[in-house]
Amino acid sequence: MSELLASQIQKLPKVELHSHLEGCIQPDLVRAIAARNNISLKEGLFTSDNEFAWNNFAEFLQAYDAASFCLRKPQDYRDIMYTYLQQCAAEGTIYAETFISPDHAAAVGMSYADMLSGCVEGINDAERDFGIVGRLIVSCIRHLGPNQALKVAQHLVEHLHPYIVGFGMGGNESMFTQADFAPAFNTASAAGLACTTHAGEILGPESVWDAINNLPVTRIGHGVRSIEDPNLMAELANRDIALEVCPGSNIALSVYPDLASHPLNSILKAGISISLNADDAPFFATTVGSEYQSGAKDFGLDLEQLRDISRMAMQASFADADTKIRLLAVIG
Repeated sequence: MSELLASQIQKLPKVELHSHLEGCIQPDLVRAIAARNNISLKEGLFTSDNEFAWNNFAEFLQAYDAASFCLRKPQDYRDIMYTYLQQCAAEGTIYAETFISPDHAAAVGMSYADMLSGCVEGINDAERDFGIVGRLIVSCIRHLGPNQALKVAQHLVEHLHPYIVGFGMGGNESMFTQADFAPAFNTASAAGLACTTHAGEILGPESVWDAINNLPVTRIGHGVRSIEDPNLMAELANRDIALEVCPGSNIALSVYPDLASHPLNSILKAGISISLNADDAPFFATTVGSEYQSGAKDFGLDLEQLRDISRMAMQASFADADTKIRLLAVIG
């Protein structure tokens, strides 16, 4: 890839629709927040290269939770949100949707209101300082079960905020079914919130079918294993259900052995809307900008194809109509 193309991609307006706030904390910020809150971090949380230490999915989840454990105050969430949006903006990102988890906040004794106030402050400060627009998707945790998910959704709709644009679900895909969570998703949808859910990452196409047939979703988190079912691929295209694709994450978590095996190009050729995303950037040693650069370097996409991905992502975003129109004009 030429230096000119790399420079052009750096300047290209980008859109991210799939990142987890607790997974966006850089190691140095974890240390700073822990020191500020007098929290002792888990031994062995970092490598000698100042990266998060983990070797498999179970260890990744443990490291993720250990990093989240230092969070105690609205200021902590403000700092994570602000720092991540600053990093995204430096790589040309103009709009970012981030998953926030009331259950993670509750686990360390923080209220939903405190978590949200910190995130809102970080979004406002980042837009003022860097011009990037940030929005939030409240996420329930699948392995905590349908009843807890419904509680999260009910609390969400009782405390709506303009920056909360959607409802989603992450967590262990092997526990429960997507259909089990229909009451939670229907509650959020009835309140006017758009919906997305993780599927087709650890489990195969059946998990995506389960989601699109039983939940009011217009996007799927990951969804890359839809490629294993041609009928599903056609259905996603027909219904205009977008996939939040995270190639670097997929390789880090061994969904695919390498980028040469990744189905990104096949998904695009099938006419399915996608976005390129970092997922949990510091844990997977990637960024939004790196994913766009990889689009050219590893998948052979040219600048206009990458611009098309930004357009598709903005159109599939949960932003209000005026914000979509304004930012689509920036993308060009």
